[in-house]
Amino acid sequence: MYRAHVLVCGGTGCTSSGSARIIRAFEEELRETGLQDEVKVVKTGCFGLCALGPVVIVYPEGSFYSRVNPEDVKEIVDEHLLKGRIVKRLLYTETVQEDQIKSLSGTDFYKKQKRVALRNCGVINPEDINEYIAYDGYQALGKVLTEMTPDDVIDVIKRSGLRGRGGAGFPTGVKWSFAKASVDDQKYVCCNADEGDPGAFMDRSVLEGDPHAVIEAMAIAGYAIGANQGYIYVRAEYPIAVKRLEIAIGQAREMGLLGKDIFGTGFDFDIELRLGAGAFVCGEETALMTSIEGHRGEPRPRPPFPAVKGLFQKPSVLNNVETYANIPQIILKGPEWFASMGTEKSKGTKVFALGGKIHNTGLVEVPMGTTLREIIEEIGGGIPNGKKFKAAQTGGPSGGCIPASLIDTEIDYDNLIAIGSMMGSGGLIVMDEDNCMVDIAKFFLEFTVDESCGKCTPCRVGTKRLYEMLDKVTKGEATLEDLDKMEKLCYYIKDNALCGLGQTAPNPVLSTLRYFRDEYIAHVTEKRCPAGVCKKLINYSIIADKCKGCTLCARNCPVGAISGTVRMPHTIDTAKCVKCGACVEKCKFGAIVKK
Repeated sequence: MYRAHVLVCGGTGCTSSGSARIIRAFEEELRETGLQDEVKVVKTGCFGLCALGPVVIVYPEGSFYSRVNPEDVKEIVDEHLLKGRIVKRLLYTETVQEDQIKSLSGTDFYKKQKRVALRNCGVINPEDINEYIAYDGYQALGKVLTEMTPDDVIDVIKRSGLRGRGGAGFPTGVKWSFAKASVDDQKYVCCNADEGDPGAFMDRSVLEGDPHAVIEAMAIAGYAIGANQGYIYVRAEYPIAVKRLEIAIGQAREMGLLGKDIFGTGFDFDIELRLGAGAFVCGEETALMTSIEGHRGEPRPRPPFPAVKGLFQKPSVLNNVETYANIPQIILKGPEWFASMGTEKSKGTKVFALGGKIHNTGLVEVPMGTTLREIIEEIGGGIPNGKKFKAAQTGGPSGGCIPASLIDTEIDYDNLIAIGSMMGSGGLIVMDEDNCMVDIAKFFLEFTVDESCGKCTPCRVGTKRLYEMLDKVTKGEATLEDLDKMEKLCYYIKDNALCGLGQTAPNPVLSTLRYFRDEYIAHVTEKRCPAGVCKKLINYSIIADKCKGCTLCARNCPVGAISGTVRMPHTIDTAKCVKCGACVEKCKFGAIVKK
């Protein structure tokens, strides 16, 4: 038995900020102080507060240390683990209240969260199946195989109200029932772990922190529909997730939880990994299955739907990582438990990757129906630097921008669609007054143009023409008539593209036209970017009264556009200026302004 546990985040975020060095430092210090048999160091998944990494939590006290450096480890070991004195200077400031140290669950970031899909992330060692089993792991699979029929399983999932967390929100139980009803000699269970949205890292974090939850759920799905083979399609750019999945699958096989005759019930099920090359279109279910088959990832016309003809032309179900992560808990705690959370038509919780202009960037899981204001102002800690909230982008390139006027919208599938956005996989990017909404729409559309597979003309050509129109707007070369043409083209693409990628590609343009048309008009009629972002529409000038003639701006201008003598006001040659902004960054007196 250990008297203390040191949990160190081993997710991608903290790994990139050096958590592996922290783990090694703890192990060395514990050996040197003779505590290696009393204190256990555990590498876990993501705690959620990614901006605070590397993150360390020491139990039983639950002390949350943030931004820990290897040099800090000796102090934690000497003071906290040897002498029992918590190192207050390293504590996450939200947990310190006067002389009291409150638990992490009482902080603004965590107190409105409800962790279901993320329940084990940051709690267990994802590379040790015994820790997953200690937290009720594989009990749901055991219950399903020994106490329930396939129809019972599907009925439970239907009654829970679980909808697909990959974006479209299709009822999971209904999808499974379609696949079960299809008669064939072979069926498949697939997991979409491709997650290509800019700013999205929910599924990656689940795989890194709790891979067995997905494996267990896929086996349950296999039993429910009559499949004995599963495939997890994960992008190769997720090396930590891939490694932990490989370890988890190997451990499950070794313990007889994957393979032949699971739990002695005669049920066979195994899983293989397939690595994706990073194509966004492979997030679409038929393109993903085509890629698993070894072909170029392109969508297929539907119908037939995958439940009838999917992977290798056999009946298949495909759900994403977060959807599967909910399944074991629904089986163990009952559909009523899950349905008690959320809204009338959107049950349970949703994981969001919170990023952009926000204090607490990271991973959050909240009940459906939580308002955007609660997520941004309370959980997210608001907008940095005293700036005003302007918009939030949900659903990535397939979603839309929600303006500040709708900040009290309750987030669920139907509400987001009603205001011109969508849930998507769960990326939530926050923007402030310094963001240009035309530029934001252009950014997402450029991504879609690059990621289009090219199979259908509306997406291949239509998104390219739409991008060119947006580019004209940002350069001040468009007309009001062009705005009308853009809107018309958006609806044409939505109505005629082959797959969901193309059909939703115009959403960022349509939502920004709907809520921020005044910015488009300013670009077109006034040749002005209100946010001062679009380079072609801004000019830099020097306020003579503020300029001290220090020459710092001139020395850092890459094109020699700034001239003047020492201790005399300088000037900018706008014809030469490339609008890089280097002069503004270097000026210490606020003498350079954008117009």
